Amino acid sequence: MPVLIMLFAVFFNFVNGFINGYWLGNFSSYTNEWFFDFRFILGVVLFISGFVINKYHDKILISLRKNSTNGYQIPHGGLFRFISCPNFFGEIIEWAGFALLTWSLPSLAFLVWTFINLVPRAIDHHKWYKSKFPDYPAKRRAIIPELL
Repeated sequence: MPVLIMLFAVFFNFVNGFINGYWLGNFSSYTNEWFFDFRFILGVVLFISGFVINKYHDKILISLRKNSTNGYQIPHGGLFRFISCPNFFGEIIEWAGFALLTWSLPSLAFLVWTFINLVPRAIDHHKWYKSKFPDYPAKRRAIIPELL
């Protein structure tokens, strides 16, 4: 991995962590009723679902590397049946849930920033898979089932 990409990732996480932490620590005013609000409950469900989707598919990708002679294989199982980057899809769902459960502009900014970062990467991954594997599933999309 190039050092510049690592530095961008550190910067991305620093800025997002700071603005979300600063907002939560200084401006948020959640009451106990908020924990029973539909937005909070749905946000928690989405956050946990996205986290599970992300980690499950990361585990599939890691296992492919361990079981390959050249390091590259077509991933199968789970949401790989429909999309090339279900781990990215899960991360977007995760942060959409966080934006919903906090109902704040900083968390919405984090979601938008994550979406803008991961969708082009997923499209590039999808194109790479299609160029390297002639038998790559034709109906598989990049990141959003049946759409993109």
